[in-house]
Amino acid sequence: MTVLHGGQKLAYNCVVLIKQVPDTKRITGEAMNDDGTVNRGALPAVFNPEDLNALELALEIKDKFGGKVTAIAMGLPAAGAVLREALYRGADDAILVTDRRCAASDTLATSYILSCAVKKLDYDIVLCGRQAIDGDTAQVGPQLAEKLGIPQITYVEELISLEKRTIVARRNVGNGWQEVKAKLPVLLTVIDEANEPRVPVANRLMKYKNARTPVEVETQAKQTGEDAKAKINQLQDKGLLIKQWDLDFLGADLQWCGRDGSPTKVHRIQSVVLTARDSKTVEPTEQGISDMIHELITEKTIS
Repeated sequence: MTVLHGGQKLAYNCVVLIKQVPDTKRITGEAMNDDGTVNRGALPAVFNPEDLNALELALEIKDKFGGKVTAIAMGLPAAGAVLREALYRGADDAILVTDRRCAASDTLATSYILSCAVKKLDYDIVLCGRQAIDGDTAQVGPQLAEKLGIPQITYVEELISLEKRTIVARRNVGNGWQEVKAKLPVLLTVIDEANEPRVPVANRLMKYKNARTPVEVETQAKQTGEDAKAKINQLQDKGLLIKQWDLDFLGADLQWCGRDGSPTKVHRIQSVVLTARDSKTVEPTEQGISDMIHELITEKTIS
């Protein structure tokens, strides 16, 4: 946290957890591995939708109060793509947590690894999407808050106020809402109704389009014969080298990482296809709708 204007205004440092996920709209049985995990290479990768809402909220906080927005992604080297997109949209810094030993991490292991990363930073507010579309558990955010030892406000749909070291947010509870007050530092999980994410900014896109993680540079160098070390140093000098952390740098306990640290096991995967036995077209007229309602009441479908 920093103090601006002679102590009159606080600037808040935000850390946003983002994830590159497979596009589950295109998932089929062929996209699943035998052990129940997703074959991510069989599906196009996208920025997890609600993580965009979390990033937008962090950027709105920075726009109003100042401070810094740092985006962290845990995943394969390809996750550098969503970190670049976060930079295009306004993030100040980006970090990729990648390590083969993270493979097959469930929510418990993932939240532990992410907690090790967040603890390396100076933060006031940690934000993440409510849930990722590849798991739909909504567990990582709350588990992360527990491991960081900070309060949490989940299902945030509106930031009401942020004064000094106190935040008030409105959270959606399905059939209503609650106003929750918490002292910083705090973790927020954000839902898609919270805001409309801004689009990438042209000048930032031009600035960061060549930003790369070290592993991306090394992979490209193997294909082109370039000097990877020289390229990494060049990007570092230009401020275009995306930070890359592994489990050793994080000081993580390996028994809590990857498959060994993941008690969740998928027993069976079943592809379910729902098909209608028959269908009926309803005319989009007042009479057509009236007839449909009458039929549903007669068949006791509704009462």
